[in-house]
Amino acid sequence: MRRVGESRVAVVTGASSGLGRATAYQLAARGWRVAVAARREHELERTAAGCRERGGEALVVPTDVTREDAVMRLAEETLAEWGRIDAWINNAGVTLFAPLEGGSLADHRQVIETNLHGALHGVRAVVPVFRRQRHGTLINIGSVLSKIGHAFVPSYVISKFALHGLSEALRVELAEYPDIHVCTVFPYAIDTPHFQVAANDLGRHVNAMPPVQSPDKVARAVADLVDHPRRQRFVPRIAELGLVLHRVFPRTMERLLYRALGRFHLGVDEPPAAGNLFRPPAEASAIHGRRPPRLGTPAFLAWAARELLRIEVDAARHRLKQWHVTRTTP
Repeated sequence: MRRVGESRVAVVTGASSGLGRATAYQLAARGWRVAVAARREHELERTAAGCRERGGEALVVPTDVTREDAVMRLAEETLAEWGRIDAWINNAGVTLFAPLEGGSLADHRQVIETNLHGALHGVRAVVPVFRRQRHGTLINIGSVLSKIGHAFVPSYVISKFALHGLSEALRVELAEYPDIHVCTVFPYAIDTPHFQVAANDLGRHVNAMPPVQSPDKVARAVADLVDHPRRQRFVPRIAELGLVLHRVFPRTMERLLYRALGRFHLGVDEPPAAGNLFRPPAEASAIHGRRPPRLGTPAFLAWAARELLRIEVDAARHRLKQWHVTRTTP
């Protein structure tokens, strides 16, 4: 365990923008030393500068998480610099907006390589360190889509379901280490540059589905988990209600999600884009995206309640029609 007054050390992947950068800032403000990793060194330097401005120390390690040797080097350089790793946050991720039969198979595989295998590489790099130390916290950034399906992001959903499974399996393997914690965060849509840089084969602009979360809010939840580990954390907490409803009324909730696609998710026509699957974007990155004003949580819930009522009315009419047909058919 760490000595009193000794700064703790965290590794954050995907730290060049969005939630990763926001999480690095949160940890730095709490006195952590933070090793920041992503593909773009110049953006990592910006993240590191922000960490130092907030009172923390930072180490820049350019890393492509799809390469296990690069992730191993990330762990080695962090240990060489500070001699310990107290927390590891698997945050790096990419998205392809496309139906399952759309996009190339290589594109779908790259999503899984980054989101799932990138996290697996992190696990293989840091768990031996945690075992030697007999303490440490691993946080996998999942998604509400680790629990339920969604249209037009099949490879993303596959990767996030599997990431949740990785957390569950690892937790059992480490059951004899009471001070090694495995946590999963399940955020709803986050207002980061994610939607601007994702690969897109839909021919439509894609907006974040409300209620959209601030990356700073999610980053605070991640930093809180490092200090007070729990098996899982939903952001916002009301997302758990949606999962309960999905378990109880799966068909109804699937219809609601489908209706929400046209109402909120899919925008104007736009040409296909390769996004950041294989190459990071050239332009400067930020924490927040360019999200237009959308419905907040209360208004979205009001819309959802109205749509659920319409869905149930439509279903009742369909059942009545079917009953009438069976009664009148000889």
